[in-house]
Amino acid sequence: MTAAEDEVTTDVCVVGAGPAGLVLALLLVRSGVRVAVVEKSGSGQREFRGEILQPGAMALLDRLGVLAGARARGCHEHARFRLVEKDRVLLDIDYRALPAPHDHLLSIPQPHVLDELLLHCGKFEHFTHLDRHRVSELVREDGHVRGVRADGPGGRVTVRARVVVGADGRFSKVRRLAGIDAGRTEAFDLDVLWFKLHRPDGADGAEGQRERDVRVFRAGGSPVLAYDSFPDRIQLGWTLPHQGYRQVVARGLDHVKSELAAAAAPYADLIHEQITSLRDLSLLDVFSGRAERWAADGLLLIGDAAHTHSPIGAQGINLAVQDAVVAHPLLVGAVRTGDASRAALGAFEELRAPDIRRVAKLQAVQSTAMLSHGTFATRVRPKLASALRHTPVYRKILDAIAYGNRSIGVAEDLFLD
Repeated sequence: MTAAEDEVTTDVCVVGAGPAGLVLALLLVRSGVRVAVVEKSGSGQREFRGEILQPGAMALLDRLGVLAGARARGCHEHARFRLVEKDRVLLDIDYRALPAPHDHLLSIPQPHVLDELLLHCGKFEHFTHLDRHRVSELVREDGHVRGVRADGPGGRVTVRARVVVGADGRFSKVRRLAGIDAGRTEAFDLDVLWFKLHRPDGADGAEGQRERDVRVFRAGGSPVLAYDSFPDRIQLGWTLPHQGYRQVVARGLDHVKSELAAAAAPYADLIHEQITSLRDLSLLDVFSGRAERWAADGLLLIGDAAHTHSPIGAQGINLAVQDAVVAHPLLVGAVRTGDASRAALGAFEELRAPDIRRVAKLQAVQSTAMLSHGTFATRVRPKLASALRHTPVYRKILDAIAYGNRSIGVAEDLFLD
């Protein structure tokens, strides 16, 4: 790792040190490609909501030798995903039906994963990490993107690169600077209010259950996602009608707490005790989006910068890691051949678009299952789901949720180490 300079020359400049950006950086440096990662936040200064790893992401991180170290920093395994209404389980997805060792969901603080990725990247002299640097403009030459300019603690730094990768999230600055429309759509008529509670001392998971579960509690029209968050927290996400938070909060903190307690009854006492201010709550504006294009001459968008999804189904990190794995050989090829044209880099969108469409459809189905009411949803569907568990169709659905596209694998033949 090198110190920030007035000018840095590299092969690939990755903007954004999230899962997509750092997995891609590690893949590239192991392939002999010079990489500079530009990140606006400092180490440990970001708050992350997404903590759930699906088996697909775990398998790829394991293949890269990153998962064990990240797990050693602390995590919780979750055996099932359950949709619960009062005392009735409406939907029960059992991850233990999958083959070991990735037969579970994993709640793990994102810094544990990101720090481990940075640790591995930092072993390579041709890796540069510019944290606390905000990208202010794209460097362009002859119509091609040739790098970025970023402002940091020591002043402005120009990073010159053959390819710039925007991995800077759903509000991507790189995408905006490139003049690419985000393609935002209001496919999900909900927002999510996130908050964390301290788990009572001595409790083995939520309510002392033997195996932890990721659960959605339904009460009225406001389901609540809940799971144990390492080391001793419970993370909850309260779904609200889109842009409906103002109406709820206008009635005051006590009203908000009463609504939350009713929606997540098992945690009512903790909510009343521990939520002391509206600042304890964080609102996530839920929307979907697909950028009008994912590539330009010298530029590639991956992860949420290219396609944004709902938190429903915990697919965000899975998609980010898979994007990086798919982009890896294309970028190695672009560096080695010198062809970083939109046509060459656009192959990434051709490869990933079918997977992204499938995930969007799956999330729409999951959203309907979570939010729908009536006799079919509460009485008939649970019986159908129970019967389905004993058929090959159940395994196919579970596989799609857990892995996405199973054919995506790390191009280890490109590694030089």
